[in-house]
Parts: sequence; structure tokens; C-alpha cells
Amino acid sequence: MPLSQNQKLHALKVTQFKAEFFKALSNPLRIRILDELRSEELTVSELRERLDVELPNVSQQLAVLKAKNLVTSRKQGINIYYSCGDPKIFELLDVAKEIFNAQLSEIQKTLKRL
Repeated sequence: MPLSQNQKLHALKVTQFKAEFFKALSNPLRIRILDELRSEELTVSELRERLDVELPNVSQQLAVLKAKNLVTSRKQGINIYYSCGDPKIFELLDVAKEIFNAQLSEIQKTLKRL
């Protein structure tokens, strides 16, 4: 049964959302930031220290993650604390790691056979 016009439009919007979502995850520093936010909320300064990168770089990448609703923030006194907006992000990152490890394992097996 062919899709209705509304279903096609919805599918297109979902595809666009996925593309934008994965674009937000396409920067290694953004993924490192998310990994640091797995267990606790952190300030920009704490992230800068843990990641050993310049403060403006951390701030810029946090802005992208926040714009895509991947991180949230709350202000306490003079500090702004960042946390992951949805813990399912970590499940996605873990699956990506599993895929990477599986591919790496296959490459290693192929190299051994050679």
C-alpha cells in the first residue's frame, strides 16, 4: 500500500531530524563532552580541564549540543552546570562503539589471514 502524502511528509521530517541529529554527533569533541557527562553534570571549566582543550572550544561545542537538545544546563550561583538531556544518547554511543569494535575485529582477522 503506497504511503499517503502525510506519511511521506512525516517520513521526510524524521529523516531530516536524523541527519541533523547525527551532524550534532559528528564532531569528536562533542562526543568526548557527552562521554564526560555520563556520570555527572559539569561546568565548562571542569569539562575544559578534563578534556584538555581551550575554553572557547568547549563552549562552542556545548552550544551546538544544547541547540540540538543533547545537553541541558542549569545555573547555580555563578556556575552553569551541563548534563545530558537524554540518557538514551549513551545507549546510541555504546552501540556505535560495539559496531566499531566488531569492524575492527573483522579487519584484524582479515589481516591475520593475509
